[in-house]
Amino acid sequence: MGDLVRVTAGVIARDGRVLVCQRRLDGHHPGKWEFPGGKVEPGEDLAVCMRRELAEELGIDAAVGRALWQTRHHYPARAPIELTFFLIPHYAGTLANRVFAAIEWAPVSALSRVDFLDGDREFVNQLVSGAVCVDEP
Repeated sequence: MGDLVRVTAGVIARDGRVLVCQRRLDGHHPGKWEFPGGKVEPGEDLAVCMRRELAEELGIDAAVGRALWQTRHHYPARAPIELTFFLIPHYAGTLANRVFAAIEWAPVSALSRVDFLDGDREFVNQLVSGAVCVDEP
């Protein structure tokens, strides 16, 4: 079904909450929640993609931290994706919703009740269980 599509997702955490974003109703996976990010362009580094996507989607200049999780997922009738979640330890600027139906700060403990994209679900489960930590040492 096509070549593997590389995708980045940014995890911005503060005070036990993470920023989650709801997809618009007029696109793929309408109304589903996700972490901000997007497709890597040809020849683009993953961290560069992450910074670019956060600038485009949220209007911030982000520092890209460590990779938290990597997985592959295949949505029906689409090319498979390789999804890398990055910790975003800090950013400059004011968050602005530029492309989503909504953005919210959700408690990590409540993420299992959020209607996430299927490709994000494994990471969300690891985050809720504490197997993946978003607190910087």
